[in-house]
Amino acid sequence: MSHIHELMQKAVEFHGHSCPGLALGVRVASEVLKLLGPHASDEQLVCVTETDMCAVDGIQALCGCTFGKGNLIHRDYGKMAFSFWRRSDGKALRILARPAMESDPVVSRLKQKQQTVGLNKDEALLLDEKRQERINGILENPLEEVLLFESLSSPPPSPTRSMPSLVCERCQESTMESRTRRFMGQVLCIPCFEKLDAR
Repeated sequence: MSHIHELMQKAVEFHGHSCPGLALGVRVASEVLKLLGPHASDEQLVCVTETDMCAVDGIQALCGCTFGKGNLIHRDYGKMAFSFWRRSDGKALRILARPAMESDPVVSRLKQKQQTVGLNKDEALLLDEKRQERINGILENPLEEVLLFESLSSPPPSPTRSMPSLVCERCQESTMESRTRRFMGQVLCIPCFEKLDAR
């Protein structure tokens, strides 16, 4: 099994299934590890992702960037784009998925049928074959057909800081101080504040 397929298998174990989105994350992570090196210590490598789709799990599984450690940051721009920084020297790059090739009309038809009336056995097998072809293309096609690279000159995001918590005066739940709202002398969590705003 080639190295990229070994990485894909590791990501599948983390993500739970194989799909084209995960394959894209694996291809991105593979290039990042070559260009910026493996994550030698926690928070050394930082990723800002512009999507919350399956590809992010490939990055979490292989690069060690996670929300819990604070070295994975989500900016909800809806783009298959990922910016990486190596904190030790500030080296950075942004990687984007190339615009997808025209959607396969057979796949589009089968997906639509799957969501409405369901697929028969032959159709399900065909859809799986097409999905695997797409996964293999993402993992194996020449790099320039899959990804675009941009250099970055901006500094990495600030490291995470431990913040004190306050108790919401409505629900009595502990909430990070920076996420609380003040309303008429009360300290409120965001959900309680939004309930007031909705009235």
